[in-house]
Amino acid sequence: MPLNMNEKAAGGAALEQGFKKQVIAWAMYDWANSAFATTVMAGFFPIFFKQFWSFGTDTSLSTARLGLANSLAGMIVAIAAPFLGAIADRSASKKKFLFTFASFGIAATISLSFLAKGHWVAATMLYAFALMGFSGGNVFYDSLLKTVSDESRMDSVSTLGYALGYLGGGLLFAVNVLMVLKPSLFNLGNAAGAVRLSFITVGIWWAVFAIPLAMFVHETRTGGKERTSQMVADGLGQMRRTFSEVRHLKVISVFLLAYWLYIDGVDTIIVMAVDYGLSLGFRQEDLITALLLVQFVGFPCAIAFGRIAGRIGTRQSILLGIGVYLFVTVWGAFISSRLEFYIMAALIGMVQGGVQALSRSFYAKLIPKEKAAQYFGFYNMLGKFATIIGPVLVGATAVLSRSLGASSQLAPRLSIASIVLLFLSGGALLLFVDEKKGAQETTYL
Repeated sequence: MPLNMNEKAAGGAALEQGFKKQVIAWAMYDWANSAFATTVMAGFFPIFFKQFWSFGTDTSLSTARLGLANSLAGMIVAIAAPFLGAIADRSASKKKFLFTFASFGIAATISLSFLAKGHWVAATMLYAFALMGFSGGNVFYDSLLKTVSDESRMDSVSTLGYALGYLGGGLLFAVNVLMVLKPSLFNLGNAAGAVRLSFITVGIWWAVFAIPLAMFVHETRTGGKERTSQMVADGLGQMRRTFSEVRHLKVISVFLLAYWLYIDGVDTIIVMAVDYGLSLGFRQEDLITALLLVQFVGFPCAIAFGRIAGRIGTRQSILLGIGVYLFVTVWGAFISSRLEFYIMAALIGMVQGGVQALSRSFYAKLIPKEKAAQYFGFYNMLGKFATIIGPVLVGATAVLSRSLGASSQLAPRLSIASIVLLFLSGGALLLFVDEKKGAQETTYL
């Protein structure tokens, strides 16, 4: 019996309601794990690493150690991501892999709270493990974008995730900052104890707010169950085929190269900005205030970037963000006051989420849905290889310039200026990426 108009409308409303539930549940994972990015990665870990776990060490050496920790984790995730993505696509196990990595990251993050003063080696290793959990989980989280959204809404869905990430990560970070500044309000003895407790709150926050994705985002299984050994063998074969495909897909190849370069600059600024401010002599409170500013400016601006992309195009919007980053990097090498640091933080907050979110949705439009995890494995592989190069470049420039006689104030300025080339080269390559042609390339795979 054919459906009448009311039944069709009810069916459409039910489908739309299901779509919204999946989108919100998916985006809530950004809310969940962004607490790690804000409180740990960008906020307290660089400060605690330099002032507590590397106590008594020259600032240039502690900068190099921090760069090593980021690079170690990035290299391991980069190597594993395409292979894991291929297995996940074969078994429709993106969620399973996501939560395996997330659990690993949560456990390592909480474990940081138990390390004693001066134990920089253990801190480096645990941080690398936590970063692997965070970054590895994001390979599969990103690939689920094509599961929860169609192409017409991909920009807005992706930017919603980043916007909620800024808001959720910013809210917990604000509480953690209050704990550090006013430990007595939380019955804590000192700021160090507050930082330790903050690592625990991040782990709990990450675990609790990941639950909606586990409950409401559903993968479509494309085949029957396979033995683990067969799944691994199939995954290796699929990974080799995907490598071959990517090499022959010119638009995707050029985009990935461009992304590798400009996201290197973005990620390096995220993980090294606090260390840079400390090296310039800014107070810990100033740096924390700047990070909070990035979070709360980033929330509305990430959503705004989704709308801007709807008007001027996704690629053009990414280029706009890269242009702002280029300006900030050049200017950042010359700043000398707290006000300038705050303005720089606000500018970064305006474009950081937009560049990241639109890069994700731009790439998702280029790739086949049934191979999303493995293609996002390559995407995240390049992103992680970028964070191997960027932090090491900053750290090595700082150490080298010091060895050549640069002052302790000049060395970090030279190191931050080195990032300019990454934005210039990445932005230039992105100019040659034609998304319509790229989508056509993958149609017949």
